[in-house]
Amino acid sequence: MAFVAADAVGPPVGRETVAAAARLYRDLHAHPELSGAEERTAARFAAALRGVGYQVTTGVGGHGVVGVLRNGAGPTVLIRAELDALPVAEETGLPYASTATGVAADGRTVPVMHACGHDLHLAAAAGAAAHLAQARDGWRGTLLILGQPAEETLYGAAALLDDGLYHRFGRPDLLLAQHAAPLPAGMVAHGAGAMTAGCVTLEIIVSGRGGHAATPQLCVDPVVLAADIVLRLQALVARQANRDDPVVLTVGTLRAGHHAAVIADRAMLGVTIRARHERTLDQVLESVTRTVRAACAAADSPREPTVRIASRTPAYVGDPAVTARVRAAHLGVFGTARVSGWPPSLAAEDFPLLTAGGIPSSYWMLGTVGPRQWRAAPGANAAEKLGNLPTNHSPRFAPNVELALPTGVAALVAAARTLLAVD
Repeated sequence: MAFVAADAVGPPVGRETVAAAARLYRDLHAHPELSGAEERTAARFAAALRGVGYQVTTGVGGHGVVGVLRNGAGPTVLIRAELDALPVAEETGLPYASTATGVAADGRTVPVMHACGHDLHLAAAAGAAAHLAQARDGWRGTLLILGQPAEETLYGAAALLDDGLYHRFGRPDLLLAQHAAPLPAGMVAHGAGAMTAGCVTLEIIVSGRGGHAATPQLCVDPVVLAADIVLRLQALVARQANRDDPVVLTVGTLRAGHHAAVIADRAMLGVTIRARHERTLDQVLESVTRTVRAACAAADSPREPTVRIASRTPAYVGDPAVTARVRAAHLGVFGTARVSGWPPSLAAEDFPLLTAGGIPSSYWMLGTVGPRQWRAAPGANAAEKLGNLPTNHSPRFAPNVELALPTGVAALVAAARTLLAVD
């Protein structure tokens, strides 16, 4: 692998550092773990940080990992990466593809895959941590390297804060994070305004009256009720959403019953609502609750439904001054051809919770698509190609590690040095 050299990162990020990060990446990719079960992943990440001189604490907010490197008086910079993977069956064909399984929250055994790039984020953070430890003559302050659990369920950031993250390790002066995206590998992209959406995850339970499938007239079928609710919710968003304030509502799970000949006595729905503004989330949440209750009343459900907020995170809006400073550093490292803009998105994550109280932050996208894959993707322009490439959460999501990982390491180093570098 090539060196990544630029004044903004201090000494070049060398082959050995990137090679070690790549070995970590392949190991993590082959052994993914679900949200809240990231024990092995946390241990491997902790070992990588200890190996380059960080003081490491594990078990923070679950399986969270915090590495601390103090290098004299100065500001504190926190680099965040995520530990968890998704219940997805991998179809990449990679030699290090995951064959792992895990136990979901409902007790089912499910396939597990790093389908969102968290393994890439961890490897890049470990590489940046190693480089900055080796190049400490060029900066002053404190580095916090955070391996966050349970990002995919949007529980992890809140759990870290509840476990005293900033009280125990210090409140950072700058938060940094990056996220894999289906852009050409070697690129980074910065956004303005809401880079990610606010998201509410709901667990909805509706009750029926169980019985024999041969006598549905004696029962209240919660599957039919749940299906009715699914359709009503789609119509709700279609009629209430403003095109200038988009909303996405997705019923991601619907579970009921254990036997085809038995009418169950309840059904459970997992729902996410995504929007860029808190007021919109509140409005849609109120409408969802009202719609569910009305459907249950119409079906003569024997009990009131429960609509529980399982998690909630706000939209991420970056600090304009910090974003401009980090983008300028990335331009210095990569040049104008490799730094682009990023439009507002309805993807969501819980990084914004870590900025509570107005901690300055920067968050950017990291390209993952190799040149051959990019050329082969159908489309006359970038937008059309993006529509035909495997996206995050796809079973075929496979970052080009040779290009994306060195870029991710250098991007984090350059961003950290915007605050830590010695004048």
